[in-house]
Amino acid sequence: MSVRELVVLGTASQVPTRHRNHNGYVLLWDGQGIMFDPGEGTQRQMLRAGVAAHDLHRICVTHFHGDHSLGLAGVIQRINLDRVPHPVAAHYPASGQRFFDRLRYATAYRETVQLAEEPVAADGPLAVTDSYTLDAIRLSHPVESYGYRLTEPDGRRMLPALLAERGIEGPDVGRLQKEGGLGGVTLDEVSEVRRGQRFAFVMDTRLCDGVHALAEGCDMLVIESTFLDEDEQLATDHGHLTAGQAARVAVEAGVRHLVLTHFSQRYPDPNVYEQQARAAGFDGELTIARDLLRVPLPKRT
Repeated sequence: MSVRELVVLGTASQVPTRHRNHNGYVLLWDGQGIMFDPGEGTQRQMLRAGVAAHDLHRICVTHFHGDHSLGLAGVIQRINLDRVPHPVAAHYPASGQRFFDRLRYATAYRETVQLAEEPVAADGPLAVTDSYTLDAIRLSHPVESYGYRLTEPDGRRMLPALLAERGIEGPDVGRLQKEGGLGGVTLDEVSEVRRGQRFAFVMDTRLCDGVHALAEGCDMLVIESTFLDEDEQLATDHGHLTAGQAARVAVEAGVRHLVLTHFSQRYPDPNVYEQQARAAGFDGELTIARDLLRVPLPKRT
């Protein structure tokens, strides 16, 4: 199976710091690269992280606040400068079309790449490929914001013991998989459903139904935790989550690997985010994101 991993380019909220760039994330999934929320400085962070413009196939913007979109101009110009040989799709809230237009054409450059504008106007699927379905779900923030979710189609896992019982081996296994039956034995009798992997990206939002829908059953959930729990009211007022809130969402949704990010500069110690996430009851794999980190998706169960 091809590489599936999250490349973290930046983890700051609102303003960058000495140690945290503005937001930026690339999900590498079976030979495709999906960029989320390219904030200011993303193009340079790509170089530092070893992510090339040719790696990008989609750009997903959750909303048009600067820390999530000001790097869009540079990224778009870079994919054109490098003459990326495949089309690139751009997903973003339809209400922000004027912002997208300004960023896309912020300065003069030569367009060499087919950039397909695919604005998001409602919850639902945005793309269906052999490897995944990409959905968007509305979140709750002062400006229109969407989260994104990838779902791999379910497959089948062959069960060697049951195959042996029925004397099926070698090339016959492949024939059975292809045809669905062989010599009176059906595929269902010697295999089981292998659930497809699920990934969700949840940025600026307060708690809402959309957060829970995006997180449900995810193998990896990348989610903002701008504030610590003692500032929960401040988080709600500004349309954000705390570390404890994000972790409780993950617990309720059965998330396997939780990635917390989008940290306020007001908190100097990132370890406190981990402490509060654990205190909220999350006992799965936990990553407190840092710039230039690579996080592999969990292995299939």
